[in-house]
Amino acid sequence: MVCLCQEIAGKDIKLSPICIGQLWMFNNLEPSDLAALAKEAQRKKMVKGQVLFMQSDPADELFLIKGGRIKLVKVLEDGSELTLDIRKAGDFVGENVFLNQGEYPVSAICLEDTLTCGYSRSQFEQLVLKNPNIGLQVIRNLSERVSWLTTQIGNLAVTNIEERLYSVLCNVAKEHGIASARGQVIQFPLTHEDLSYLIGAHRVSITRAMKTLKIAGKIILEGKRLIVLSQNVT
Repeated sequence: MVCLCQEIAGKDIKLSPICIGQLWMFNNLEPSDLAALAKEAQRKKMVKGQVLFMQSDPADELFLIKGGRIKLVKVLEDGSELTLDIRKAGDFVGENVFLNQGEYPVSAICLEDTLTCGYSRSQFEQLVLKNPNIGLQVIRNLSERVSWLTTQIGNLAVTNIEERLYSVLCNVAKEHGIASARGQVIQFPLTHEDLSYLIGAHRVSITRAMKTLKIAGKIILEGKRLIVLSQNVT
């Protein structure tokens, strides 16, 4: 039997093998609860450039990116725009749905034709009422996630800027880069403002750190392309 996601996506969108029930927040659920999750999920097919949600909109939906790629963008008070992350198929967006009266802190824009699978707030609440164990397990998993994030923040506090920047570039290259003879090529522009927001450092510090990484032979800059050398991508 063909998966409903495959029927909706057609041949143009390459789908991730990850299904909604495999997300970290649904870890350790019973098979019957996983079946309920899959049955109630809503699928949405969107085209390149379409907006999934806007910054400050009510956080009413959560999504698994089943196929495609989505850019998360933050608009600052002065009107400038920062790209905070690029999410690929198999990633999750819209976690703010679990916050009471929450808002999306960023905008989500499709970088290519995309298929999502997820739930509205009211739909998920009804799902939990019918399957209480889903709600209990999500609470446990969210608590574990908070602990993990606290540890990550602690690690950032003891790492210098060059190491933090290099770690971010390696992660982006690994998830979104295109293989070349010299390494993984990041073809979309990452401004110093974008990187400063990601690692929590001033733009001037990012400029110095980029120069250090170039001298060390860890990255190559060619116009708007950035290459993370293959021997350094793990």
